[in-house]
Amino acid sequence: MKKILFLTGTRADFGKIKPLMQAVEQTADFENFVFVTGMHLQHTYGYTLIEIERCGFKNLHTFDNQTHETTMDLTLAKTIEGLSAYVKAIQPDLIVIHGDRVETLAGAIVGSLNNILVAHIEGGELSGTVDELIRHSVSKLSHIHFVANKQAQKRLQQMGELPSSIFVIGSPDLDVMFSGKLPDLSTVRNYYEIPFEDFALVLFHPVTTEATQMKAYADEFVKALLQDTRNYVVIFPNNDLGSKAILKAYKSLEDNRRFRIFPSLRFEYFLTLLKNAQFIIGNSSAGIREAPAYGIPVINIGTRQQNRDLQADILNVNYQQKSIYQALQSIEKHPVSPPSNHFGNGNSAKLFLSCLKNQDIWQINHQKQFRDN
Repeated sequence: MKKILFLTGTRADFGKIKPLMQAVEQTADFENFVFVTGMHLQHTYGYTLIEIERCGFKNLHTFDNQTHETTMDLTLAKTIEGLSAYVKAIQPDLIVIHGDRVETLAGAIVGSLNNILVAHIEGGELSGTVDELIRHSVSKLSHIHFVANKQAQKRLQQMGELPSSIFVIGSPDLDVMFSGKLPDLSTVRNYYEIPFEDFALVLFHPVTTEATQMKAYADEFVKALLQDTRNYVVIFPNNDLGSKAILKAYKSLEDNRRFRIFPSLRFEYFLTLLKNAQFIIGNSSAGIREAPAYGIPVINIGTRQQNRDLQADILNVNYQQKSIYQALQSIEKHPVSPPSNHFGNGNSAKLFLSCLKNQDIWQINHQKQFRDN
């Protein structure tokens, strides 16, 4: 049996790759391993290791990659050290990584430098921050690419990746979104003690290239939310540089009855809330991917999602309170595109497993090739 090692560092990437992990776990053809690190082990952000443990994966390994510093380079270095030791212990045949986090980059480096096949989920995407540099670097260090659509496939080919190494499987979280197994809204509201019938979702992350301005940005955002009269379910940002400024700004929301604030939400429960929300506001990729798939209105703030592949009439605004509040006043009248299948049809896990069972994929050259266009 070939050993497949998945790496997860955040609640977001876990939500994306969970269907793939479960598909591998449930087949007798492969042995599944999961390396858990990053935000999952931080109590400030909800200690989401618990959510992974609930899935019952047999081979689960945790590694705390946090240092006394918050800089991404030191987190990368420590993750490489911990993952390298684990890889040498279990000797996987394939390392599966997702997206554009420093943990993802660590997985690509450890795999490629140890002559282990690396598969990258959702490469070929665009964004306006350092995430794009990481994502494209990961793609160049990876041997196999499982992408969301033909646009991403084309970009990877432009980067010199071999067409035979790129597989279009869609965005795996759509498997969960349209599985028909999400909890109903009353269950979610009772579980999280959310008293609101009507509400919007707030997901606002730091932009690492604008870390010094995040305090001002977060303050302006919170002022706009307080100026509004709607109810909000607020979810903590990720733990990138600048997150402390956002958390500090959220302190002024804590005693306001219009706000319920959570370090993290179970992915399926989050999807139920999103599906029933009036709109989502912030700068999360959930506003670019998941919300349009449900036909939910989106207010996108600032530069974090700049240049992303937009498949909806998203209302884009700057970081100023006035602009954000104006968007809040007009969001109900803003046109909403019908739900899009641009990122797949909810069968990513099936396509992923089919690729792994094809012997051709295991014959891909560990020595990377470059294809001239």
